[in-house]
Amino acid sequence: MIKAVEQKTDWYQAEFREFEKNLNGESASSIHAIRKEALSRFVELGFPTTQNEEWKYTNIAPIARINFSAIHQADNITNKQIEAFSLGKLKCNRLVFVNGRYAAKLSTVVGLPKSAKIGSLAAALKADDAMLNEHLTRYASFTGDAFTALNTAFLQDGAFVSIPDNVIVNEPIHLLFISTRKDTAFVSHPRNLILVGKSSRASIIESYVHTGSGSYFTNAVTEIVAGENSVVEHDRLQNEGDESFHVSAVHVHQNAHSNYTSNSISLGGLLIRNNITVLLDAEGIECTLNGLSLATAQQHIDNHTTIDHAKPHCNSHELYKCILDGKSRGVFNGKIFVRKDAQKTDAKQTNKTLLLSDDATIDTKPQLEIFADDVKCTHGATVGQLDDEQVFYLRSRGMGLELARNILTSAFAGDVLNRIHVEPFREQLENLIQARLQQKVAK
Repeated sequence: MIKAVEQKTDWYQAEFREFEKNLNGESASSIHAIRKEALSRFVELGFPTTQNEEWKYTNIAPIARINFSAIHQADNITNKQIEAFSLGKLKCNRLVFVNGRYAAKLSTVVGLPKSAKIGSLAAALKADDAMLNEHLTRYASFTGDAFTALNTAFLQDGAFVSIPDNVIVNEPIHLLFISTRKDTAFVSHPRNLILVGKSSRASIIESYVHTGSGSYFTNAVTEIVAGENSVVEHDRLQNEGDESFHVSAVHVHQNAHSNYTSNSISLGGLLIRNNITVLLDAEGIECTLNGLSLATAQQHIDNHTTIDHAKPHCNSHELYKCILDGKSRGVFNGKIFVRKDAQKTDAKQTNKTLLLSDDATIDTKPQLEIFADDVKCTHGATVGQLDDEQVFYLRSRGMGLELARNILTSAFAGDVLNRIHVEPFREQLENLIQARLQQKVAK
């Protein structure tokens, strides 16, 4: 199986040659030199196997064995078709991407300061925006990660958000990625760059959803820079099709006294791997990572987080919860690095898993690597089932067994959902989770 996984690099090399033919003059640009370097690195690395410690509990052979087409597949969908994915009547700027490409007719960009930039990465690349040369590919390194290397090799479109200094964006910016049903398996490589300037504030919602069904692969990378004294809330929803695969990497670079909050929700897909890496690169930084996964049937959801305390006087808080039913499997690997000079660090990490089935499994691995001596660092993991006494209490009040279980499960999830400040988005998530809990789970 390992040999078969390695051989799949040949397929993507052939796809890259076809990809190059459609670049026109862009093939002579500096970004294309980076693409070719990333492809070479992907070929050197090959797809990871379970012999790799970072992938010990997640076998990506199902991804590697399918010949996913990287050539763009256009699809015409209407605003009516995507109403279910919107944020109701909330006024917000929305960028819509269909099968990895920007859909201008479905997008809405209004009410922004003239100096702010919100649009497609492809357009920014064509315009040779100076901000891209400074920041794009600078934070998400592809030297040690095959999926990031593959994304960088096929880098072409995604969201580009640049908020200048001293600007408060009151309404959220919604990045909506929609995959549609196709006759052949395809892969999209969304690449997002989000820059929030000094003393600015922004709320970013990143959603990955689907229409129809079928097998496809989303390989997404998001780079975020939080400027000095900035406040960034980043909410992320992954709710793709039952036969889909999703691998994502979020890389965040925080500057002095910035505040970054991530709320990551994973619900749909056959195999999901979420990676988030945050570098606290100056003093006085606050970082909060929250996560919630709900898996049923044969789903596999893997969350890997890394918080790198590089400088002193910084705080980080992390809470990841997982709900597993059917024969699903969850993975949590949380790393906190405290470097030698990062004195007065305060870091807390918690992972909690709720097993709703005897056949569901979880592999949890909280990690602390501390090289400073004046710090406060804690971590812990708990795994359990619903409390029988609580279930009995609710049933004694006239509730049925399934309703009692759903109420307790919703309360478990609510601890994370209640941390999301955008009310329409939070309500959307609550409805999605309720719908999934009410489905009959395949045993």
